[in-house]
Amino acid sequence: MGANNGKQYGSEGKGSSSISSDVSSSTDHTPTKAQKNAATSEDSDLSMRTLSTPSPALIFPPNSPGFQNGRGSSTSSSSVTGETVAMVHSPPPTRLTHPLIRLASKHQKEQANIDRLPDHSMIQIFSFLPTNQLCRCARVCRRWYNLAWDPRLWRTIRLTGETINVDRALKVLTRRLCQDTPNVCLMLETVIVSGCRRLTDRGLYTIAQCCPELRRLEVSGCYNISNEAVFDVVSLCPNLEHLDVSGCSKVTCISLTREASIKLSPLHGKQISIRYLDMTDCFVLEDEGLHTIAAHCTQLTHLYLRRCVRITDEGLRYLMIYCTSIKELSVSDCRFVSDFGMREIAKLESRLRYLSIAHCGRITDVGIRYIAKYCSKLRYLNARGCEGITDHGVEYLAKNCTKLKSLDIGKCPLVSDTGLEFLALNCFNLKRLSLKSCESITGQGLQIVAANCFDLQMLNVQDCDVSVDALRFVKRHCKRCIIEHTNPAFF
Repeated sequence: MGANNGKQYGSEGKGSSSISSDVSSSTDHTPTKAQKNAATSEDSDLSMRTLSTPSPALIFPPNSPGFQNGRGSSTSSSSVTGETVAMVHSPPPTRLTHPLIRLASKHQKEQANIDRLPDHSMIQIFSFLPTNQLCRCARVCRRWYNLAWDPRLWRTIRLTGETINVDRALKVLTRRLCQDTPNVCLMLETVIVSGCRRLTDRGLYTIAQCCPELRRLEVSGCYNISNEAVFDVVSLCPNLEHLDVSGCSKVTCISLTREASIKLSPLHGKQISIRYLDMTDCFVLEDEGLHTIAAHCTQLTHLYLRRCVRITDEGLRYLMIYCTSIKELSVSDCRFVSDFGMREIAKLESRLRYLSIAHCGRITDVGIRYIAKYCSKLRYLNARGCEGITDHGVEYLAKNCTKLKSLDIGKCPLVSDTGLEFLALNCFNLKRLSLKSCESITGQGLQIVAANCFDLQMLNVQDCDVSVDALRFVKRHCKRCIIEHTNPAFF
């Protein structure tokens, strides 16, 4: 039965034609009238079953070579030009039991060897496929159709590409996944549609209506979605923990809808369960919007506000009032954040493990001192381009944050070998160090670091005036260290 079901649907027509040619040269196998009537009856019954079976959703470019005569292709939809839409197809029929079909060639039987694998192995293989390829597999044969729609494979929907009609694809997919539980898709937990610029509020509304168990949503780069759609998702998906709206320039806030706020307030206290929020490149986000986010998302542990250029120290003050559990925070390229903002961030104390303040030109040694004094368990600090940081700031950091593992102080011209010496004598666990374009760094400072930080794995000294001997010294003492440099004499 496995070999029968595993027969490729697209090749059955070819097999039938070859059989017909064999039959035309021989008169010993002419079917009787009763056999013809039985085959006709079975064809009619099969067509009735196909009409009553829910159809799978296929993500297919309509003009691609793989979409001809209803046959699938292994070519990814992202590699084909033209508009991509969600197509609906019926499940492949089971193999007909007409006596002539049994005369298939030996070569065709060998193609069905994959169907000797048990169901659990096939499901494991299917689990590595993206959504569009999984939908194509559902068209091969009836067995693959049943396996491809196994609920265990549909905890995640992943769609990418600028041309894909995401709204329609999500509608068709969720409709199929809601077959056993009408209007509700209970197994879907993750939706990733990053870079799908044609995603609109309609697509997000489909997710909000059909996927109450959603836990992770990534719509980065989908700049056509608005606040209202995001509000619908966070209001109707109470278990949502991970939200990535980076690059969604129209999103200025994260909040419950008014209806949900009134209805759920006794139970949820108007709180949203989001823990991970990425709003990178949400240029329109302001302090007031950040205030609303903080008031509703009090469980935040990871927050990324890279290039949210309108955020100021006041917004960070709001954030620290409500969100006291933040472990990772990025305010890179927020040019209005200053030492006062660092004083607010320092209120996170030992909970803060990751901090990025790259290119925040108003931050000086004073802000670094606040962080070093109160955030003693800091593991990662990116202060690239903070030109106000000097050796004194590095000294405060090295003596108080001794468990530091990654430090980027590139383009800080006031940091010299003296600061590197403080790092080497205090931060023995340092694994990554970037000193790119630090004009005051020399080979002597690098040698001190290499002699004390044996676990160093990455060192960036591009555009630094260091000798080849110093680089060789680092390589000799830190065997696993990858050195990024611009010295043509060292290789």
